[in-house]
Formats: sequence, structure tokens, C-alpha cells
Amino acid sequence: MRRLFPFLIFVLITGALVAFIYKDKLFPQPEEGSGQQNAQGGGGRRSGGGGGAGGGGGRRGNQIVPVLVDTVKTDNVPVYLGGVGTVQAYNTATVRAQVSGRLTEVNFKEGQEVKPGDILAKIDPVLYQAQYDQAVAKKAQDEATLANARLDEKRYANLVKAENVSQQQADTARATVAQNEALVKQDQAAIDNALANLNYSTIRAPIPGRTGIRLIDMGNLVTSSDATGIVVVAQLRPIAVVFTLPEDTVAEVLEAQSKGPVPVQAITDGNVIGEGKLLVVDNQIDQTTGTVKLKATFENEKNNLWPGLFVNAKLKLKTLENAIVVPSVAVQQGANGSYVYLVTPDNTAKLTNVKVVQEGENRAVIAEGVKPGDTIVTTGFASLQDGSKIRVDTNAGGPAAPGPSSDGQDKQHKRRSQKEADVGVAPQASQPGQEAAASPSTPANRPGTGRKQ
Repeated sequence: MRRLFPFLIFVLITGALVAFIYKDKLFPQPEEGSGQQNAQGGGGRRSGGGGGAGGGGGRRGNQIVPVLVDTVKTDNVPVYLGGVGTVQAYNTATVRAQVSGRLTEVNFKEGQEVKPGDILAKIDPVLYQAQYDQAVAKKAQDEATLANARLDEKRYANLVKAENVSQQQADTARATVAQNEALVKQDQAAIDNALANLNYSTIRAPIPGRTGIRLIDMGNLVTSSDATGIVVVAQLRPIAVVFTLPEDTVAEVLEAQSKGPVPVQAITDGNVIGEGKLLVVDNQIDQTTGTVKLKATFENEKNNLWPGLFVNAKLKLKTLENAIVVPSVAVQQGANGSYVYLVTPDNTAKLTNVKVVQEGENRAVIAEGVKPGDTIVTTGFASLQDGSKIRVDTNAGGPAAPGPSSDGQDKQHKRRSQKEADVGVAPQASQPGQEAAASPSTPANRPGTGRKQ
């Protein structure tokens, strides 16, 4: 017996150590709220769990889920089509010299607004002025010859009547007059050509718009074959945006355009920087990308749109009259498609499948599944399932469930408030029978808290 005594002491110590290490698993402690409720009910643990707000022994099926709700409404909802586009000048002209010569003047400033006919530059006109003067002098010479030929024609015509000259001589005088008249016309054409070249030595703006960076400096020799030109003039008011849409939208866009002007917005970084209207739909579809090009015009009074700028084009296709509208955060995605949670009169959540027509950032248009006036859940989906008991926050517009009355329920609700903060629900008030208001700083008021699952 004495030999076994040390062995027994070792076994007892080892067993005590194991029991101390695994005491949480060997002797599980009930939740604080449930334990207090069991103590109030008689001190013993009940197999079925307690009822009410703290019942269920922590089971999820009997848990009251705090949620935020909203009401299904009707509204006139515009339908938009979006595409990526590029801003283009309404008209663009590269100003080039039409005659050769040395550039003697540059009469514009870079970035200047110009009108058609404004003088932009001048080429040395000496050569072209001389050609014009020469053409004018040649015409004067030929006009004098023509005048003399007409006098000869009259003389020969009178002499023929008196039979002093032959008819042949009179016909020759008449032909000479015709030749001189043709020479005068040719001289006039030469004058017009010389005058045009002389005018081309003064370079004018062909379109209204804004000048760009000067491409050549004064003193350089310019010709009509120069590829770069002198300056580029771009018309910015109005201005155009060319964007693309999927090919399956062509019929709807053409139908909308046949009913009147189709509004188009130009957006960058979420800000609308221009509002215009659709000008034209391209006459063919790009088979490589399956898209069609569209062109819209904008007044661009403040020059917010600039050639080459990438923008998001938002085309208003139509307006859905009296459409059923719900917050976008209320629409969830499941194996069977889209669904929402309806709030029943007995404060339970009912999973209801819906058919979504259009979904935007803030609201979605529903065709089937709900009707105006229904109350739906917008926040608190993490612990929600079909048939779950819910507690509705009063600031969300829904009815408020009765508050807890016992101390154990109060403690359990405080614990639940911490969980509610994780799912974006406002915490419950400390006094029984009241709901806490959702402050702007709580996640309940943030539009992105009800994420789709």
C-alpha cells in the first residue's frame, strides 16, 4: 500500500491539472441573460429554453433580430443608358497658307477666341500685288483695242451699204470685235485670279472658335503644301461628345429620338459637367465590339467640356410612370434570384422573391413581388432569415416592437447592441419600451451598410 501511495498522489495531481485546463469544456457556463432568467425561474436549467426576448438559450431561430425598414413607394423613375465617350470640337480647322511667301505678321494670340474673317496672319503681298496690277493693265490695253475694233466695224457696215467695200471686209471687222471682247474677258479672269492670290496673302479665321498653340513663327517661308499649317482653330461652343452604347439599345434610342429631343449628360468623377441633347446615331454598328456610336451636342457656355476629355455619357431613354420603387440596399441576391424581406404584422421577416426592372445606386424598380405600402427590411441581413422575429427601429418608418422589461433581458439587449453595430443597426435605448434614434454618425444612416449578400 505504501508503494502505491506516491502513484495515487501523481494520478490525483494529474487529474486536477487536466480538469483545471479543460474546465470550460467540462463545465460549460450558460449565457449571462439566460442564466439570470433560469435563476429567476427556479434556478435549474430548462431543456427547452426560456421564452420572450431572451429565450431560446442563444439559438438563432428564436433570436429577435434588430433591423431598419422602409416603405415601398411609387414614383416616376427615369431610365438612363450609360456609355463612355470622348469630347470633340464641334468644328476643327487647321489654318494653312494658300499661297507661298514669307510670313510677315502674326495677328493672333494663342488661346484667343476668334470669329470668321478675323485676320490671323499676313504673307508678304508684294509679288501678288504686282501680278494684280499687271492683269489690270492688260485688261485696259485690250479694252482700248476693242473700242477701236468696234469703230471699224461701224465704218465697214456703212461702206457696205454704199457698196464702197466688199462684204468680206465688213465680216472681218465684226470678227475682230469678237476676238477683242474675248480678250477682255480673259483679262478679267486674270484680274480675279491675281486678286484672289493677293487676298490669300492675308490669312483669316475660317470658323468661330479658339486658337491653339502657334505652329510657325513670323519670318518663316510658308507654302500651300505645308502639312502643319499655322494654327488650329477649334469650335468649343457648341461642342460635341461621341460615345458608344450596346447594339441592342439602338431601337430604343431611335424610338426615343422620334418622340423629341433626347437629353444627354456628361459626367466626370460623379459630377455633371454638361447637359445637352442627342444629335445623331451612327448609321452602322461596329461588328468588332458590338456597339454603336452616338453624337450629342452641348452648349458648353462655361467651357467645362474640352476636346479630348473622357467622360461618362448618360442618356435619358424614357421615364417609367408610377413605378414601384424600393431602396437598392433592400434587394438581396440568392440562388433563386432577387428577393426582399417583407415585414409582417406580427413583426416577422418574410422572404419574398421580386423581379427587378432597373436598379440604381439608391433605388430599384420592382415589377413583381411587392406592392406600394409594404414594409421591407433595409438593414440587418447578417442574422436574418425567413420567419425570423425582428425588432424595428422607429426612425425607419416602421412599427416599434415592445421593449424588454426584465433585468436579464436588458443585459442581453446591451450585448445585442454591440452585434447591431456590426450589421449597421442603431443601438436600443437604455430605458425599457423605447428605441434609440439613429444618429448621423451611426452606420444605420450610411447608404452602403445593407450590402447585397
